[in-house]
Amino acid sequence: MKAGLLFFFCLTFLLCCTPQATCVQYRLVVRDVSTLQILQLYTCLDQVSHMEWSSDSLFILCAMYNRGLVQVWSLEQPDWHCKIDEGSIGLVSSRWSPDGRHILNTTEFHLRVTVWSLCTKAVSYIKYPKACQKGIDFSRDGRYMALAERRDCKDYVCVFVCDDWHLLRHFETETQDLAGLEWSPNGCVLAVWDSCLEYMVLLYSLDGRLLSTYSAYEWSLGVKSVSWSPSSQFLAIGSYDEKVRILNHITWKKITQFEHPAIIDNTKATVYKEAEKRPGVGSDEMPLHNITMGATLFNTQSKYEICPLPVQIPVVKPDPDRASPKIGISVLAFSSDSRYLATKNDNMATAVWVWDMQKMSLEAVLEQTSAVRCFQWDPLRPRLALCAGNTKLYLWSPGGCVSVQVPTEGGFQVQSLNWHCSGDSLILLGKEQLCLCYMDTDQEDK
Repeated sequence: MKAGLLFFFCLTFLLCCTPQATCVQYRLVVRDVSTLQILQLYTCLDQVSHMEWSSDSLFILCAMYNRGLVQVWSLEQPDWHCKIDEGSIGLVSSRWSPDGRHILNTTEFHLRVTVWSLCTKAVSYIKYPKACQKGIDFSRDGRYMALAERRDCKDYVCVFVCDDWHLLRHFETETQDLAGLEWSPNGCVLAVWDSCLEYMVLLYSLDGRLLSTYSAYEWSLGVKSVSWSPSSQFLAIGSYDEKVRILNHITWKKITQFEHPAIIDNTKATVYKEAEKRPGVGSDEMPLHNITMGATLFNTQSKYEICPLPVQIPVVKPDPDRASPKIGISVLAFSSDSRYLATKNDNMATAVWVWDMQKMSLEAVLEQTSAVRCFQWDPLRPRLALCAGNTKLYLWSPGGCVSVQVPTEGGFQVQSLNWHCSGDSLILLGKEQLCLCYMDTDQEDK
């Protein structure tokens, strides 16, 4: 596998966003992503609950939900700052609009969404936003915003023009309890899906026309996850029945479905299984410089082994008495070129499945020793990074798999990760630390 060499640098901060910004309680630190030199240091009024960069990376939003406050900082003008106080109505969510000059605040109990303009100081109010899994989504070009609305015990969708926030379309949906909505990457189609109690996916045009309705079955838990391919050609629907159904963009009919069986006997697929080995070093032969490395020296090493078929994937039986049972397809992720689709079945928590969208077949399965916490595609290349709550980073590409030990002390465990937009580095997040991982692109291109 041409994964490239990896270089690491560790920091002890709690929250991060790319480009490199970190928050520790009420302090915001901005660093150069290549040199890690501190560029700016800001002090907020309270502990930061959420932090987000504007689309042009000129402003940083810091939300303090406990106090109903939002502070905005400028990188070009360090002395300039903005404070938004929602007052007694409270604050549960804050985010940027695509233009990076408007902030959308959702108040407590989802009473309204307030749109604040940084340029004109104008304020707009949007009533009746629905509290659901994904109730707001912007089109890729930033021109339109779709918002789920609930009034009079019915679901509606509002489409706003982001230039001046006027209402373009308002229409009722055929959902019982709308759970989410998402624009296609080309901005032509809006996918709307119902709660898990009703298997229903609806596809609307920009003017509110219902293009198609899809329902795979009835009287059982339904849709769990939805994802568009970057090309807008495919809509992947993950369900509680442990299957992924692929709809095409011409007829909006199902063209195939991907199953996640406990026993893999597909001869076209490669199964990579993580094998661990704890290094045994006697005290007599231990070099002096290694003694200072502490626990890092004794971290369990691992590598991937290709398993002969058939292969049994560990299955965890879900508890029927608990809400949101650990079963079904919870995560869907397309590669940037739409060639591959990565999926995770919750009752097979140690496995990540990679599907070839050209061949419409299973390409690879990565079986880890621990439950997979997070996986994400390189934004430019067909390369998948994943973590499993331990001290390792795992990478998959069509050329193979690699397991990389994160060289840190103190038992740093990777809980989640995030690629830089260039694909040359990624951030590994632990509970109280983060680690920057740099890819050696010169070695990778050879």
